[in-house]
Amino acid sequence: MTFSNIELLVGGLILLVVGADWLVKGASSLASAFGISPLIIGLTVVAYGTSAPELAVSVSSAFKDQADLAIGNVIGSNIFNVLFILGLAAMVTPLVVNKQLVRLDVPVMIGASILLLALGYDGRIGKIDGLILFSGAVGYTLFLIYESRREMKKAGLVEASEAPEEEGGHWLGNLGWIAIGLVGLVVGSRLLVDSAVSIAQFYGVSELIIGLTIVAAGTSLPEVATSVVAALKGERDIAVGNVVGSSIFNIVAVLGLSSLISPSGIAVSQHAISFDLPVMIAVAVACLPIFFAGYSISRLNGAIFFGFYVAYVLYLIFYATEHTAVKTFQTAFIYGVAPLTVLSLIYMTAVGVRKHRAAA
Repeated sequence: MTFSNIELLVGGLILLVVGADWLVKGASSLASAFGISPLIIGLTVVAYGTSAPELAVSVSSAFKDQADLAIGNVIGSNIFNVLFILGLAAMVTPLVVNKQLVRLDVPVMIGASILLLALGYDGRIGKIDGLILFSGAVGYTLFLIYESRREMKKAGLVEASEAPEEEGGHWLGNLGWIAIGLVGLVVGSRLLVDSAVSIAQFYGVSELIIGLTIVAAGTSLPEVATSVVAALKGERDIAVGNVVGSSIFNIVAVLGLSSLISPSGIAVSQHAISFDLPVMIAVAVACLPIFFAGYSISRLNGAIFFGFYVAYVLYLIFYATEHTAVKTFQTAFIYGVAPLTVLSLIYMTAVGVRKHRAAA
């Protein structure tokens, strides 16, 4: 290990934090300048921008006909987005969830996840499947912008053209902050991943473990930095919207475009169909009752999400290395953790329903 690897690691972390700060600053100002809610900016501009590494990896992999990497990157990133990023952000500060997320965006995320399983159930996501997914990305984005403008007008808020420049800043300047922030996030995540891999190899960590941990999480580092910084700044709509929007974008846009570009579509392995995709769907579904229970993500909810991600990574490591503990792990999860989780989600949903009825 050379000293330069440590320097690159520190430099990557600094770029991630600074880039996230600039991105959140530009995005929140842009929302104010155009009369668009921070949630919509989080679901679109921020979410799509921080998903640039996933887009680059999956499109490149699809073009080289490396299907496992293309689809594995999206599935792994979506699981990481919800469990790790939302969990970490909520542990930093409890997150208030916008009602639109519960009524529209989380159901869209669940629907997109189920659609992906349905399209890939035959073992391949072809060009027609890709066109369906990508059309969904375009339609969803246009609908979000339209709905945001309509709601703003209904509420009697100031039109973007009438908004004073000092409120949101000039829109070109805000776009500049966003662009610089995105560059910082992408470059920072690349430096961090490369240097971390080099350091891990120096200490004799196997390439398999490196791939399952450092590299798998690497493309989601921009989302981590952005959501945590947004939560600390009080921009909670951006923090949560970034995660939900990125998960939707990864499925409909990243995989849609990847399968359109791939010479023969994207092959979906049996393991992905029987395990990884169902886990991704389960994670998306778990958001609904947690978000619905008081429209917030508490520190306890965040810790539960974070704990599940740790358990998921441990399972992947045990499974890939054929460790003897994998069967014990599976049994404990199926007969212990899973039923308790389902009961907890049902309980939180019931509490949320009672609260909303009492408030009405």
